[in-house]
Amino acid sequence: MKNRMWSLIAMFIFTSGFVSAKEITIGGQIRPRSEFRDPVSIGHDMFTSMCVRAQIAAKLDKNVDAFIQLQDVRLWGEEANTLGDYNANNFDLHQGYITLNNINDAPFSIRAGRQAIAFGGQRLIGSVEWTQQGRVFDGLRMMLKPQWGKVDVLAIRLFDATAAGINTNAYLTGIYATTSSGIDFYGIYNRASGSTDQYTVGARWATTMGAMPVRLEGSFQTGERGGSDVSAFMFGGRLGLPLGKAKLTLWYDYLSGDDNATDGKTKVFDTLFATNHKFYGFADLFLNIPAHTKGLGLQDVAIKFAVPLNNGVKLGIDGHAFFLSKQGTASGKHLGEEIDVTLSYKYSTEVTFVGGASYVIAKQPLTDIGRLGDDMKFAYFMTNVAF
Repeated sequence: MKNRMWSLIAMFIFTSGFVSAKEITIGGQIRPRSEFRDPVSIGHDMFTSMCVRAQIAAKLDKNVDAFIQLQDVRLWGEEANTLGDYNANNFDLHQGYITLNNINDAPFSIRAGRQAIAFGGQRLIGSVEWTQQGRVFDGLRMMLKPQWGKVDVLAIRLFDATAAGINTNAYLTGIYATTSSGIDFYGIYNRASGSTDQYTVGARWATTMGAMPVRLEGSFQTGERGGSDVSAFMFGGRLGLPLGKAKLTLWYDYLSGDDNATDGKTKVFDTLFATNHKFYGFADLFLNIPAHTKGLGLQDVAIKFAVPLNNGVKLGIDGHAFFLSKQGTASGKHLGEEIDVTLSYKYSTEVTFVGGASYVIAKQPLTDIGRLGDDMKFAYFMTNVAF
């Protein structure tokens, strides 16, 4: 009830200034998705979830923009009937921010409020739009536009679940620089409860060699996490091979792990607030790294095939082979394989249908780290209406 009340109050205050706006755009999104999972993930092998968003964007002045987006996310059937809906905690303010653009003709903008943020390929900070609720942050974002590219500077306030209530020491700051040469550089600092005081630095290179797209990215972490000194790294590479209208992509990721938890040091790479659904298989076995790999790291060797078919239909087939970076107490490193098949149909600019199926062949080490005791089957069908 409190979430609904505060969201409505925020919307009233925020939109009261929209009355005199020079330009207003109203939009929204409706996205039902039915899923089947075996083994079950939330107590049901089959369920349907729904995301509904309503938004208003306004140009309040020459240099001032405002945006507000409300969201309701719930499972079908979780309420016996709407007459008993006294505690609608699924309704919330998803985004609400003000952007100051090119103040005094300076080449930068400042955005303040709750906002979705994605750095680069979303390996460390992403909006996770696959989940119905998505991910947003409360904070400040400065967007600079030098002649050689663009720079994002970020200051985010975090809720620290390890502290009693809100801990003012839980926050994240970062900078992401994109250059015209195709090389990106970034640095991120995150802190929480005094047990995490961590720095991540890295670079990303995107280019095309002939007709082959190439993506390389590497990151290094240092500082302190959980009372241990951090020295960890990540590396990822992509090579695209065009096959007429189709494309084949060779894919490799390495996230460092640690098999000695008692030496006061950790080599475990932390993916922070990444969109891991985008990288490590659509079955979402490794959404939370390092927790979902027991701190032993991860290697992903993959082949991805994508081809446009007729009349707005696209087919994607991905194959992953997963390995631990460190064996630890597991019976081996080979975790298993995953096959993902996706079929999408763009009916119109506003309406898209997407269906997919995944099959995970689980090896014993995947059971050893507590992820799966048997093979996994996953399928879904989703309709997305954006207006």
